Amino acid sequence: MSDSKKMQFSRRGFLKGAGLTAAGTLLEQAQALTAEVKSATPSALGPGAVAVRMHVNGQVHATTAEPRDTLATTLRDKLGLTGTKVVCDRGACSACTVWVDDKPQLACMTLTLDVGDKKVTTIEGLSEGASLHPVQAAFVKHDAMQCGFCTPGMVMSCAALMKRNAHPTRPEVAHAISGNLCRCGTYPRIFDAMDDLAKNGSVKSAGLVMPRAMQEV
Repeated sequence: MSDSKKMQFSRRGFLKGAGLTAAGTLLEQAQALTAEVKSATPSALGPGAVAVRMHVNGQVHATTAEPRDTLATTLRDKLGLTGTKVVCDRGACSACTVWVDDKPQLACMTLTLDVGDKKVTTIEGLSEGASLHPVQAAFVKHDAMQCGFCTPGMVMSCAALMKRNAHPTRPEVAHAISGNLCRCGTYPRIFDAMDDLAKNGSVKSAGLVMPRAMQEV
């Protein structure tokens, strides 16, 4: 074989070998990436109900939930905590506001299975026995509810604000409840209740009876 043919053969062999090596490397990288994605992807749950453990109002509850179940339906239908209202059921009125890890969240737009080990607080978890939460006491004192359907969500939003700021201004209160819809138009009394609370630090709850709107409607 001539030197030119040997050189041509060697060049062809080198290029072929390099191509196979590159293809093999890419294939290995693709396989490794696929394995990594599969390991990071959680296993699918459902379509039937699965067992869940929920931390609600300081207690652990064992129940079941389908992948489609919202936190609102689980709280109301499975745990009997009907203080959380379902009004619009599309995240437009905030009547279903609860706390998830102390942050206001819409229960009708939150899937139960997404809650996991996070701590959920509902309107029932604000008061301690017969002792009303200061926001609840202020709402009762100033009659800041009418039909009552918006009241639990409104209280939860206001109470979350008070946890962040003990002396909120009216604009800050307005911002905190900007997503809470009151069709009865009782906003002026809500502002009065929050003004009283911001000014005095607390509202005496002695002799005040918790309205049914704040219990289990």
